[in-house]
Amino acid sequence: MLNSRKEIIQKLKAHPNDFDVIVIGGGATGLGVAVDAASRGYKTVLVEQNDFAKSTSSRSTKLVHGGVRYLAQGDIRLVREALHERGRLAQNAPHLVKEQKFIIANYRLFDQPFYGIGMKVYDALAGKLNIGHSKSYSKAKVIQAIPQIKQDKLIGGVMYYDGQFDDSRLAINLMQTATEYGALVLNYAKVTKLHKKFAKVNGVTVQDELSGETFDLYGKAIINATGIFVDQILTMDVKEHKPSVRPSQGVHLIVDGSFLGGTDAIMIPKTSDGRVLFCVPWHNKVILGTTDTPLTEFVLEPRPLEEEIDFILETAGKYLTRKPTRKDVLTAYAGLRPLAAPKEGDGDKTKEISRSHKLFSSESGLITITGGKWTTYRQMAEETVDLAIKVADLPERPCQTKTLPIHGAKQTTESERKDWMYVYGSDQEKILELQQNDPSLAERLHPKYEFTGAQVVWAVRAEMAQTLDDVLARRIRALFLDARVAKEMAPKVAHIMAKELKKDEEWEKAQIQSFNELADGYILE
Repeated sequence: MLNSRKEIIQKLKAHPNDFDVIVIGGGATGLGVAVDAASRGYKTVLVEQNDFAKSTSSRSTKLVHGGVRYLAQGDIRLVREALHERGRLAQNAPHLVKEQKFIIANYRLFDQPFYGIGMKVYDALAGKLNIGHSKSYSKAKVIQAIPQIKQDKLIGGVMYYDGQFDDSRLAINLMQTATEYGALVLNYAKVTKLHKKFAKVNGVTVQDELSGETFDLYGKAIINATGIFVDQILTMDVKEHKPSVRPSQGVHLIVDGSFLGGTDAIMIPKTSDGRVLFCVPWHNKVILGTTDTPLTEFVLEPRPLEEEIDFILETAGKYLTRKPTRKDVLTAYAGLRPLAAPKEGDGDKTKEISRSHKLFSSESGLITITGGKWTTYRQMAEETVDLAIKVADLPERPCQTKTLPIHGAKQTTESERKDWMYVYGSDQEKILELQQNDPSLAERLHPKYEFTGAQVVWAVRAEMAQTLDDVLARRIRALFLDARVAKEMAPKVAHIMAKELKKDEEWEKAQIQSFNELADGYILE
C-alpha cells in the first residue's frame, strides 16, 4: 500500500499505460468510483486537483439520510434509494456512521398526526435496511430529549431516526480503501488536458500542483467525477459545451453543544422561505443549517453571505430557549452543490431542483457523473462503473461494495464517541502506538481539545496530508469545529508536519500565514 505521494508519482510515471479506469475528482463520488472499480479488480488511478474532499464533500450537514424534504416533494424513488444506501453505509462504516434521533417539534394540533404519518412512510421506504422506527413524543418527552427547546406553545413532537457521520473522515477512509484494493490515488494532481485517439478519450495530462511537473496517463475508461468543476472537464472534451450544472450554496454555523443540551437533533420542516433547517449534535458541538442560495460561479472556498447567516440564526432562535448570536458562532462554513442546470423558465428555485444524480457518456466516451449527495455515493459509483464497463468494453465483473467494509470499520458505542479518537476506528491502536513510542506526540495540540501530535503524524504518514489546511480542516476537523482555536493550533501542527515532510522553517511560516488567512474566512466578526 503506497501512501507517499512521491512513490505514487514515480509509479505513475514508470507505468503510464497500465489503467483500466482513470477517475478525475477526489470528492465523495470520485473516491466511491475508485473503491468500486478497484474492488472489482480493475486497474484504477484517481487524481484530485486539491485535497480529498476539499470542496463540497467536506462541507455537508453531516447527515446520512433519505431526505425528509424530498419525501414532501413526492420524490419517492430518490428517498427510497437514499434510505437503502443509508442502511448500507451504517453497516459498512460503523465507526463513522451512527443512528441519530431527530425530533420535529409540534406547536400546532394538526402537526402531530401529519408528521407522524409522514415519518411512518419514511420508515417503510427503508425496508429491511431501516435503522429505527419513528414515534410520537409528548411535550415532556420532547423537553427531556432536547432540554433547550422552546417550550411556549409546544404540544409534543415526532421522533424519527436518520444517520449522522463525519464527511471528510469518510472520504479519507474511502481513499485508504481504494488504495488497499490496488488503486493509485493522488491529491494535488490537476488534469489539464484530455487525450484522444480516433476521437475517443484515452488519457489525461496531469500537473503535480506541489512541484509543477506534468505527466501523462492513459486508460480505457476516463471518468469525470469533479462535482462543481464538472463543466471544466467537459469543456476540455467539447469546447462549445454548454454548462450542465449550476452552483447552489449551503451554509452551516457551528455553535457549542449547550445550545441543544442533549444528544437529539431538531428538524425544522418549514422555515420562513420553505427550506428545511437542522440543529444537529456533532463532535460535542451543534451544526445549524442549511441554506440553498443560487450563485453564479464555482470557487474552492465559498463564503457565507450575511443574509444566510441571519436566516440561520433567526430561524434556530425561534426553536431554542437561548437564541444563538454571531458571537456564539465558532465556525461558519459554506459549500457549493452541483445542481443540474435549470431549463428556461426555472429561475432561481434551487430548492426545487432534484438532488438526483446525472450519469452520461459523451461521443468521445468520456463518462460524467454529477449531482447526488453523500448518502448515495456508493450507488452512484456502482452505476458509473457499470456504464464504464459498457463504454470502454471492460471485462464484466460484479459490484462488490454493497457489503464491503470501509477502511477503519469497527463497531463503536455511544460512550466511545465522546472521545475524538473514535473516528479512526480500527486505526486507533496504531495512533496510540505512535504516542507510546514518542511521548511528545501524546501532548495535546490545544488545551481545549483532545487532538494530539500523533494524529498529525498519522495524517501525514497514512492519510496523505500535505498542507496545514489538510490536517486542520479535513483530518482532525479543527477548522470546522472552532476556527479561532484552529488558528492557535497552527504553529504547533506546522512544526510537526515540517519535521515529517522534511520541510524548512520558511515552509512552516508560509503554511501558517496561508492557513490563518483561510481560517479568517470561517470567523464571524
